[in-house]
Amino acid sequence: MENPSLSFYGLGIAPKILEILANLKFQIPTPIQHKAIPLAIEGKDIIGIAQTGTGKTMAFAIPMIQHLAQTKSRGLIIVPTRELAVQVQESMSKIVQGFGIRSVVLIGGESMHTQIQALKRSPRIIIATPGRLLDFLRQKQLHLKDIDVLVLDEADRMLDMGFAPDIEQIIKMVPAQRQTLFFSATMPPEIMKMASRYMKLPVNVEIAPHGTSAEHVTHEVFIVHKDMKRTLLGKLLKQFRGSILLFCRTKMGARKIARQLRDWGHNSAEIHSDRSLAQRRQALEGFKTGRFRILVATDIASRGIDVKGIELVINYDLPDQAENYVHRIGRTGRAGLAGHAISIVTPEQRNDIGNIERLIKIVLPISQHPEIPQMEFEKPQRVFSAQSFRSRGGRRPFGRRRR
Repeated sequence: MENPSLSFYGLGIAPKILEILANLKFQIPTPIQHKAIPLAIEGKDIIGIAQTGTGKTMAFAIPMIQHLAQTKSRGLIIVPTRELAVQVQESMSKIVQGFGIRSVVLIGGESMHTQIQALKRSPRIIIATPGRLLDFLRQKQLHLKDIDVLVLDEADRMLDMGFAPDIEQIIKMVPAQRQTLFFSATMPPEIMKMASRYMKLPVNVEIAPHGTSAEHVTHEVFIVHKDMKRTLLGKLLKQFRGSILLFCRTKMGARKIARQLRDWGHNSAEIHSDRSLAQRRQALEGFKTGRFRILVATDIASRGIDVKGIELVINYDLPDQAENYVHRIGRTGRAGLAGHAISIVTPEQRNDIGNIERLIKIVLPISQHPEIPQMEFEKPQRVFSAQSFRSRGGRRPFGRRRR
């Protein structure tokens, strides 16, 4: 939550950047900005943990731009998704214009030739996904010898599910004498250890404990039979009038639900890995402008979508990892606004809900729709160990004999 006593003044920010922030109506820094910016301006390595939607981009963008304005070096920002790369550039462009500093976005799904031409214009800020960045490095189209500031945004995702080898290759090409900033909404202990290997005496800036969910978001869980999920979805969509972000676990599921929504007469679009970058941008822009009221997405959209005013997030399918629940619901309740998150689950998903509750330290309230039969979570199966078997005098459970 923003504190009205805080100000961007006194954080070590250069007057020219303060003037730009004032013109942009940025008056009160978020807690992560207030704590991280002074440390980053001092040149310290930082592990920054804060809830999604709390302004982490500006927490590293302002110090990086101020450093580059005083040197001839360059900065590198690595992000997990194309959408987040574009969003980071859009946020930074508001400040870099005043310094004549060019940036480039290197992501898959767009012409490498166009990106090569952009690199020839000597951009000093490189924003890239790991795979496309490695493509340019292997082809000798780019070098990282003058990188002074390295940022990993959504660092847990980058170092966790498959990105670690790519990140290690990239870091080996960046000078050892650099500033390293890792930012994320979640940072499990094992990822913290990995992050520390790449940093020099990092300062841990934790605004919210690992797994803390957005504080302005309320939660709700419906337990229904699998065959009733679509019926319940149809009922819920009639109760909410604002913009809705709906998450499915697979791209096939997202396609089917988006098709169903259109059949019901809802203006909807979809974002998943089978959609081209142009299609994904068109869907996101249409969602922002209100052309589409409902955006159906896989977890490709759980991070990096900066859309204010999303009324509701629906987890039509629970995420594969509990941490992604935090990122999904962080799309609503942003910028101090209230938000709501609904999860539609089946009776056998007791453990999945339990994992989420342990992570966010909240008991998710269970609701019932008056027109949908309510189910209950299946009771955990009783497991008989060898010890318990012996303690029962050798008798097997339920009195069944071994044949």
